[in-house]
Amino acid sequence: MLENRTRVLLSLSQDVLDRARVVAGKATITFKLPVSLQIVLRALIEEGLKRDGHPAFLANVEGQAKAVRHTRSMAGRARAEGAEATEVRNGSSPTTFVRRSSCR
Repeated sequence: MLENRTRVLLSLSQDVLDRARVVAGKATITFKLPVSLQIVLRALIEEGLKRDGHPAFLANVEGQAKAVRHTRSMAGRARAEGAEATEVRNGSSPTTFVRRSSCR
């Protein structure tokens, strides 16, 4: 099972993380074996992927995708507003470009 591994960075809300920790704790007590958070998350991902056509699963995927799109959109707007404010303070217009030559 662990012979072909890849590292993944996963960003979860504190609520989801806490719920997964509770599952790990209950599994540790039930099986009388140490069950880590990583084991629980791996099992949840595998089981979720088996239900790839299930409406609830697809609705969750859609909700996650929309949340990421919204977050990125808001961050992009904030960056654009920050850039416009900097240009106004510097007295340059948004269409002014300055090319700098590199010296070696």
